[in-house]
Amino acid sequence: MTIELQGAGLRHGQVRALDAISLRIGQGERVAIIGPSGAGKSSLLQLMATALKPSNGQLQVLGEQPWALSAAARQRLRARIGLVHQAPPLPPRQRVVTAVLAGRLGQWGTLRGLLNLLWPTDVPGARQVLAELGLADKLFVQCGQLSGGQLQRVGIARALYQRPQVLLTDEPVSAMDPVLAEHSLALLNRHALAHNVTLVASLHAVDLALAHFPRVIGIRDGQVAFDCAAEAVSEPLLQALYANEHLASPIAPEGTALTVQIPRC
Repeated sequence: MTIELQGAGLRHGQVRALDAISLRIGQGERVAIIGPSGAGKSSLLQLMATALKPSNGQLQVLGEQPWALSAAARQRLRARIGLVHQAPPLPPRQRVVTAVLAGRLGQWGTLRGLLNLLWPTDVPGARQVLAELGLADKLFVQCGQLSGGQLQRVGIARALYQRPQVLLTDEPVSAMDPVLAEHSLALLNRHALAHNVTLVASLHAVDLALAHFPRVIGIRDGQVAFDCAAEAVSEPLLQALYANEHLASPIAPEGTALTVQIPRC
């Protein structure tokens, strides 16, 4: 099992972000995570990436319990996990080629990593992965000169260049136009299939989730609302997942919250 959570919870101070999450994701699976804003999708990906420690429960990634490892061993584990952020944290003055090649800093030795900052050590490799995303002409451009959608594609290129065993993506196409979003998600899925990579993507666009991922997990209020094959995700299921329980019911007293019942797959 590539990723396994057992009763995992996460709190940010007094705020509960995740509660009693139990999931198993196997090697090579491609999974979309959907749900309303603030449901806990990003927090769940951060847990899987070992960027955050569960407040309670168990997490296992690639056969390891990350928080039982030494700091050095946990860092080696993270080098096997790729994480694509919605807004990639790329320094504005950094060149695109350097940003992409940094995907393998966790696998390179210190000397090569430092050399790469001074002079890119694998320009052809960076150019090849950028070309797949339509960005080969941006190879030596500074990141600060790119649009939001272009930065997201650079973030994807960086993760693909890393060649991780687990690839986690948090709203990776939210700033792209529909054509680029389709192309980028198709590329991620082809890469996952070709290299037996476990791919997990948090997406706001339900249509993209259903079109590109065989398995869809719905998250609501920090809990798993459903875990279904894409073809089993029905309209009633989606309506319940995204229902706004804070809106007053037309037949309930003013201020009464709706109780949302999620149907089965």
